[in-house]
Amino acid sequence: MSNKTLAIVSYLTIIGWIIAYVSHKGQAQRSQLVQYHLEQSLGLFIVFVILSIVTSAIVFIVPAIAIVATIVGILELILLVMGIINAANEVCKPVPLVGKFFERKMGFLA
Repeated sequence: MSNKTLAIVSYLTIIGWIIAYVSHKGQAQRSQLVQYHLEQSLGLFIVFVILSIVTSAIVFIVPAIAIVATIVGILELILLVMGIINAANEVCKPVPLVGKFFERKMGFLA
C-alpha cells in the first residue's frame, strides 16, 4: 500500500489502524506522513473511548440529556473525517481540538 493509503486507513476503525501500523512497521523506509497520522488516529480513538464512557455514565444518571451523547458522536465523526481529509491531502496537520495534544507523544510508534 502507498503511504497515502496507509495514512487514510489508519483512521478507519481500530482494525484499520492495526493494519496501517503493521504495514508501516514492515517498510524499510518509514514515512513521516504515515507516522504522523498513526499518532493522530490513535489519539482520536483513545479520546473517543474515554468520551463514550463518560457520556454513557452521564446519560445513565440523567437520561433526559441523551442528546449530549448524540452530539459527542457527531463530533467524533467530524473529527475522523477531518483526519481522513488531511491524510488524503498528504498534510501533517493536527486534528482540531485534540490533535495538538497527541503530536509527537506516541514515541512507541516509531
